[in-house]
Amino acid sequence: MNRYYYSDSISNFLVATTEQILGSLASNSEFADEQTQKEAWKQQIKILKEVLTNYEGELFFEYSIPRMGKRIDVLLIIEHVIFILEFKVGEKEFSGSAIEQVWDYALDLKNFHETSHEHLIAPILVATAAKNILPLISLNPHSDQVLFPIKTNEELLAETLKNVIQFSEGEKINAQEWKSGRYSPTPTIIEAAMALYNKHSVSEISRKDASAKNLSHTSNAVSQIIKQAKEKNEKAICFVTGVPGAGKTLVGLDVATKNLESKDGLASVFLSGNGPLVAILREALTRDKVKRERRKIKRYEKER
Repeated sequence: MNRYYYSDSISNFLVATTEQILGSLASNSEFADEQTQKEAWKQQIKILKEVLTNYEGELFFEYSIPRMGKRIDVLLIIEHVIFILEFKVGEKEFSGSAIEQVWDYALDLKNFHETSHEHLIAPILVATAAKNILPLISLNPHSDQVLFPIKTNEELLAETLKNVIQFSEGEKINAQEWKSGRYSPTPTIIEAAMALYNKHSVSEISRKDASAKNLSHTSNAVSQIIKQAKEKNEKAICFVTGVPGAGKTLVGLDVATKNLESKDGLASVFLSGNGPLVAILREALTRDKVKRERRKIKRYEKER
C-alpha cells in the first residue's frame, strides 16, 4: 500500500492537468467526496505549479505518518533537502498548533524514516493569506539536520524554498531510494491505539524488523482463526505469549479494531486486566474521536 495519495516527478507534475492530479488524489482518499478537501487540493496544486517551475525533484501529496495517524499535505524532495509543506489555505495567522504539527512531522521523519535520517528536513507552514514576513531559516539547537519550522505565505513560498537550498549543503537525495526507505516507528500503546482506530494496520505503525513481522503474522493468524470459527460455527480461544514489550497488547488492539463492525457478525470487545491502561486508552480514544468529529463539523459548516 502506498504511503501517499499522489506522487510524481516535479517535471511530470508541472505538465499534468489539475484534473489528472485530483483524480489520482480522489481515487486514493477517504475524503474524496468532501468539497472543502477538493478545494484545498486545487489551491495547493495551483500554488505549487507556480512555485516549482525551476526545480527538479519528486513530489508527494498526503504522505502518511502512521505513528501519528496523520498525513503531510505535501512532501518535496529537491536536491539535498526534504521539504514538508503544511498548507493552511485562506489562513492569515500561524497558529501554535499548526507550527507544532509541521514540526512533529519533521521530527517523525528524522527519527523513524530510514532514508530520511541523514538529510536536511525543512518543515514549512504556509498560511496562504498571511502578511508578508521575512521567513526565518535556522537549525534547531540539537544539530539533527531539522530546521525550526519556517512560516511563510503563498507569495513568498518560492523564495523560501530557494533560500533553504542556498542556506544548506549536502548530498543530492536519490528520490527512488528515499521512497523505498523503511518506516520504523516505535509507538507508545496510546499512539498505537489511536492510529489503529484511525484505520491503520499493525504493520504500518510498528517497526519493520523481525519482531514487527511476527506481530503482523500473529495478528493475521488470530484473524484467520476468527474467520474459520465463524464459518464452521465453532468457538476458539487463542493464547498469545511473549516477553514484556513484545507487542501482545498491540496484537489484541489490532485484532479488535479489525472486527469493530457488527454487520458481519464479528463485533469485537477489547478487555484487559490492566485497569489503568484501560482508563488511559478510553480517555485517549474518546478525546481523539471528539477531535475528529469536530473537524467533520467544521468542514460541514464551511461547505454550507
